Amino acid sequence: MQIDEIRKRFLDFFEKRGHAVIPSAPLVPINDPSVLFNTAGMQPLVPFLLGEPHPLGKRLASSQKCVRTGDIEEVGNNKNLTFFEMLGNWSLGDYFKEEAIMWSYEFLTSKEEGLGLDPSRLYITVFEGDEDAPRDMEAVEIWKKYISEDRIYFLPKKNNWWSPGDNGPCGPDTEMFYDVTEEGLGDMTHDEYVKADDEGKVVEIWNDVFMEYEKKDGKVIGKLKAKNVDTGSGLERVAMLMQGKNNVYETDAFSGIISKINELKSKSDKKAERIVADHIRTSVFLLGDGVLPSNTERGYILRRLLRRAVRFADNLGIPSSSLYILAKEVQTKYQNAYKEVQNENILEEIKKEEAKFRETLEKGMKEFEKGTDAFTLFTTYGFPIELTQEMAKEKGVDIDMKDFESKLKEHQDLSRSASAGMFKGGLANHNEKTIRLHTAHHLLLAALQQVLGSEVKQKGSNITEERLRMDFSFDRKLTDEEKQQVEDIVNEAIEKDYSVVRREMPKEEAEKIGAEMEFGAKYPDTVSVYFIEDKDGNVVSKEFCGGPHVTHTGEIGKFKIKKEEASSSGVRRIKAVID
Repeated sequence: MQIDEIRKRFLDFFEKRGHAVIPSAPLVPINDPSVLFNTAGMQPLVPFLLGEPHPLGKRLASSQKCVRTGDIEEVGNNKNLTFFEMLGNWSLGDYFKEEAIMWSYEFLTSKEEGLGLDPSRLYITVFEGDEDAPRDMEAVEIWKKYISEDRIYFLPKKNNWWSPGDNGPCGPDTEMFYDVTEEGLGDMTHDEYVKADDEGKVVEIWNDVFMEYEKKDGKVIGKLKAKNVDTGSGLERVAMLMQGKNNVYETDAFSGIISKINELKSKSDKKAERIVADHIRTSVFLLGDGVLPSNTERGYILRRLLRRAVRFADNLGIPSSSLYILAKEVQTKYQNAYKEVQNENILEEIKKEEAKFRETLEKGMKEFEKGTDAFTLFTTYGFPIELTQEMAKEKGVDIDMKDFESKLKEHQDLSRSASAGMFKGGLANHNEKTIRLHTAHHLLLAALQQVLGSEVKQKGSNITEERLRMDFSFDRKLTDEEKQQVEDIVNEAIEKDYSVVRREMPKEEAEKIGAEMEFGAKYPDTVSVYFIEDKDGNVVSKEFCGGPHVTHTGEIGKFKIKKEEASSSGVRRIKAVID
């Protein structure tokens, strides 16, 4: 079963059971300051998991594009990827454990509507209980309707509890694992199961999270008013099982690009092939969602991926300036599922970045000759440590790899904390000051368009309780007079205490009235639009947005622009605060 069919079967299955199918959100989160990329299907739904009503109802399903780069060094094994799709279905205060478990089992085992997997190869884990919540016997009793009790195992919080951080909704989960051995493992004791998991003989294919508790400052303080269900299943990992492969790179998700690598290469290195394939696929999707190579944040991750791809392509003897050929294979594979990856500019950006890195390699060679240390060469110049080692060996010089690895570990820990997808402070980022800054963000965009022209469009945002940051399309530095005008317009709107009103409407209607939308975002047929307007209904700002916001602009406080600078070519960045 190919990935397109698996994705379609999943969405059709849950649509028949009353779920609205929503499009994947872009990889770049909308109004979520805590992560660089969407790393799970639930992230774009945070406002709705917190209780805000979703325009399409209480049952949702999607295949969400995700990027995780915290374990980039692990890419090349049989299951780690930087880009993947997460199949998910959600209940927002509607059904709970009974239906979630039943449908998970049905989809996994049904030959007519689902995957038709062998039930005798399924193993289940549930939360064993601790001081925060009792042992999840309710989930066990439901599972016993479908699975032998001998294949249900209790595991601790580190395995079977989901939490976004120190604050927010949390709860126990139940996970489904599948036996991937040829001979079949049969019933196992608890210790035998744990050993089989450690050895990769069983693979996780589904996870049902039961969000019924609330966490504050790192402690579970009680139960939520509404119980939510958040489920997830990695599409590529499911494809691996369905296609009888022992690694994701042999599935149809990668067959085209791996085949093209084999045509171009002159040397063999299985891990290098997989790294190039993974990194090019991820880069195509990032570029498709508007990320451009740079030296900071998302752009840095993209640049790092492309430069690693160049490095490992060289190890394979792939001709210079060939990465765009591999990118074409990705575009072909996903041409029906994701239209945004068809943009011709994607290939041009990959060509430019490869050429730029080859110049960097030359600079790195010169720095090496000057005696620059390996870690600086690696992080500042993007110079591969393997190449540094080779050249040092030729000169009879030893590289202090312990020092390098120590510095690199510290560097990776910082990167991992930025991109692993954990919410800093949990969902408490939706606190009072963050919400005020979020509403000020709407006023800032409206003011920029008023001063600089309606062609100004938002290209990205990052909002914390300390400040807001907006990237917007504009090709020059703002004058001091323009910045003052923008600031004055925002503060005037705050002073006039305009109403902030949320309205649901068809997407086509919202587009017709000129509501602003996030660059690269996909929206469902029914959308939320936030209007900022005076008492007579005259509109100051109207934007597609999931919230949350203040109810009147007078709640925001004094607005002040702190910095205006270049973000990337044709894109400026403003940082602002409120008193």
